Amino acid sequence: MNLQPIIPDWPAPPAVRAAFTTRAGGVSTAAHAGLNLGRHCGDDVEAVAENHRLLASALRLPQTPGWLRQVHGTQVIEWPQARVEPEADAAFTRQPGVVCAVQAADCLPVLLCADDGSRVAAAHAGWRGLCSGVLERTVAALDCDPARLLAWLGPAIGPEAFEVGDEVRAAFVAADPAAAACFRPGNAPRKHYGDLFALARQRLAAAGLCRVYGGGISTHADPARFYSFRRDGICGRMAALIWIDPH
Repeated sequence: MNLQPIIPDWPAPPAVRAAFTTRAGGVSTAAHAGLNLGRHCGDDVEAVAENHRLLASALRLPQTPGWLRQVHGTQVIEWPQARVEPEADAAFTRQPGVVCAVQAADCLPVLLCADDGSRVAAAHAGWRGLCSGVLERTVAALDCDPARLLAWLGPAIGPEAFEVGDEVRAAFVAADPAAAACFRPGNAPRKHYGDLFALARQRLAAAGLCRVYGGGISTHADPARFYSFRRDGICGRMAALIWIDPH
């Protein structure tokens, strides 16, 4: 299978490995056609298991990724740990060979690493988690000077398609009035188009990060490459993965 992951274009140290999967390759069919990695979105379990095997082989993963039970919250966990699929929306590790991963199909995946390669993290930033502080909590969990951190924003629903109600805009603006600049009028009264990439950059800057890369690739706009929950309803899941090379 010809998997076509996106490799982040960022100046991470050589020991840090990272990727974001597309739907290319894989054995899933119908609404999940391609490399669906989601076990809980209605796909055939054997197909998903094969997709995970193909992913591990293509990326030469040092071990099985630490998958999370994502709930659009702000919980951050450290790998490795005893729990299987803990409820959280971000994870970090200091241990080489441990793979942090988050899944998405419109929500914004954010990868982070220290500039000396000593720690890495993956965060799932849908609008609820982003607004509630999942990125700030992930930065805090890494426990180092934010100026030493790099962040990469993966593909997510673009501002041309992310239409939300007044309550979403109001929640962001209540937390930071500058967030108003990340919204423009929608196609109906009390509707707005939001820019998740710009909102994430604001939050990361406020947390002290000055080196933020990626962003701008819309999952909604490219059905050939990406799953999109808002576009399709029933669909697969992609993954953002990061680890420290044990070799």
